Amino acid sequence: MQAADTPHPQGHAIRQADAAALEAALGQGRERLLAMFQGFENQLGAGGLAIAYDPVLNLPLWELGHVAWFEEWWIARNPARSAGTACHPAVPRLPSILPGADAFYDSARIAHAARWQLALPDAEATRLYLAQVRERTLSTLRQSGTGDDDLYFFRLVLLHEDMHREAWFMMAQQLDIDLRVPLPQPVPMTMDISTTGEWQVPAGVRTMGSSSPGFAFDNELQAHAQTVNAFTIDRQAVTWREFLPFAMQGGYDDERHWTRAGWQWRQAFSDGAPLYLRRLCQWGEPEGPWEQCRFGQWRPLHLDAPCVHLSAHEAAAWCRWAGRRLPSEAEWETAARLASAQNEPFDWGRVWEWTSSHFCPYPGFVAHPYREYSEPFFDGRPVLRGGSNATDPRIRNPAYRNYFTADRRDVFAGFRSCAL
Repeated sequence: MQAADTPHPQGHAIRQADAAALEAALGQGRERLLAMFQGFENQLGAGGLAIAYDPVLNLPLWELGHVAWFEEWWIARNPARSAGTACHPAVPRLPSILPGADAFYDSARIAHAARWQLALPDAEATRLYLAQVRERTLSTLRQSGTGDDDLYFFRLVLLHEDMHREAWFMMAQQLDIDLRVPLPQPVPMTMDISTTGEWQVPAGVRTMGSSSPGFAFDNELQAHAQTVNAFTIDRQAVTWREFLPFAMQGGYDDERHWTRAGWQWRQAFSDGAPLYLRRLCQWGEPEGPWEQCRFGQWRPLHLDAPCVHLSAHEAAAWCRWAGRRLPSEAEWETAARLASAQNEPFDWGRVWEWTSSHFCPYPGFVAHPYREYSEPFFDGRPVLRGGSNATDPRIRNPAYRNYFTADRRDVFAGFRSCAL
């Protein structure tokens, strides 16, 4: 059984981690990052540059350098780092170890497509830049104060790198590449029987967002009370056993199950089946078993695993077909927190879960110094909650809000449903 917060203690502890814990976590994360980059080099050639332009992917070599640049920009080059969330983002920066680093790796100012045209440092030089930045980071960390403001940017840099490793797992899946690096939490092939069925959650005034001391992302603040009506929610994410009848019974071809935007997406971008799945048609078995492609390898599909790589449009269409609905993010967070407090079975963290809520600021929102993290994306895209098998456990937190456009299927995303 997974009961909400408790199976993901790292997602709480790291937000209040001291310097020693942060140093250990930074080392562990960097080891995995470099192993993944080596996987790209092994598969794509030295430097990891041999991928075609894609609107949702970055060149692995660029991304490796960007991780180092982000760390240096907010820590070693930032004379106001001890101000924490009060640090002005435009404070003049100290010079970079790498000449021209800002022109290579500043993601806020370098258009996505332009990154393919840059004369980037090669892999060896980029690794050296990464190592030199880290040496300065650790030296600064060991001399830093112990308050939340003193440690804010170290925690941010750690979680930023964690997010980029998940993006690399998404890239590897899209490119059919096996990086030979294990996922942070492989998805079990069967679900725990104790987490099947539904849970009737009572109405109440609930706390939304982060309220504990330590680190929080700006879009999780300000913590606030919200009245949530009673609702009935799945104890686990929807499985392939539950989802596939929708596909096999013509759900992808029946406009009645789709929103207007969803139907437009279905006609333009979907071939009428979930991504990375195929149905085997054996002799005498016209509806033979299914296979799933995982990092370039086709394997038997485990029907009791949570469905994954579904767009928000597909999740909403299944709900209409099944007479269900997606939970709001308030309902999801309520269930996750109550389950932990009351020891109720509520399995989460295997797939990101689409909700019916739009990504928008909480009342009293104040942007943190890293302005590009939240504000540019308050555009109506849906919120996802939870975490996936490719998410570092440090990210998994019941207050964490993820956000992608509704058409994205490269994300390790599924959903759970609520009764109407």
